[in-house]
Amino acid sequence: MTILLAGCGDLGTEAGLRFAALGHRVVGWRRSPSKLPAAIEGVAADLSAPSLPPVPADTAAVVISVAADSPTEAAYRAAYVQGVGNVLDALARDGVTPGRVLFVSSTAVYGDAGGGWVDEGTPPAPGGFSGRILVEAEELLRERLAGTSTAAVSLRLGGIYGPGRTRLIDQVRSGAAVVPQDIRYTNRIHRDDAAAAIVHLATMTAEPAPVYVGVDDDPADLGTVLRFLAGELGMTEPPVGDAGPARAGNKRCSNSLLRGTGFGFAFPSFRDGYRDILAGNGVRHP
Repeated sequence: MTILLAGCGDLGTEAGLRFAALGHRVVGWRRSPSKLPAAIEGVAADLSAPSLPPVPADTAAVVISVAADSPTEAAYRAAYVQGVGNVLDALARDGVTPGRVLFVSSTAVYGDAGGGWVDEGTPPAPGGFSGRILVEAEELLRERLAGTSTAAVSLRLGGIYGPGRTRLIDQVRSGAAVVPQDIRYTNRIHRDDAAAAIVHLATMTAEPAPVYVGVDDDPADLGTVLRFLAGELGMTEPPVGDAGPARAGNKRCSNSLLRGTGFGFAFPSFRDGYRDILAGNGVRHP
């Protein structure tokens, strides 16, 4: 069974290695395929371009995991909306009908909830263009696959941290971290758990739901996270002050639906994950 990774950066590569370890043939579409490990068959591809490589005939699942080239609306639209559309066009062109197409989305689709809880049943209310474009890409996926035998799945990930993704650690170390004056809930998932969730949802026997929220068990106040990191680093706590606008809105995301599929987290809390990073574990893939 072939797994096609449409977009194969750090997260896609980690997922690809896990698919390969399960015995799947893994094909990774990437602009620079020579950077991929040997377990993934790299193929040069630009998902924002209309002409994509041939899709393997035995493709059982497709994972669309892309990133915009820049933080602009045009770049997001090219990566996500055009990217999803082009992948679906390639499947139709080659007459390939996978069992599932999983799109890696973001909890940014929910915007700000004033510290309240959100889950898969919460209507999207994005606060910026990035969330709006992700909602558009999700809707495109569902509309194009409606009435087919291919299940459309959106995995809305919280903030990914892990090897090479150490923004908060770097802020605390440099003395640039500021604890917000208000309670500001944040949601995250370790890179390894995000990759494991992709593999789980793409291969599980049960029919998947259309949407899953991918976050750990611990939606934590940002001040709590920063103070924890300062303690682990042996530094004084960051000062309380104006921390600027909330990057992802103030909300608490529930992972109950994902947990209900039998998925288990290696790092159920930011404490587990950050301690692992600070211990020097993990590998950053290209």
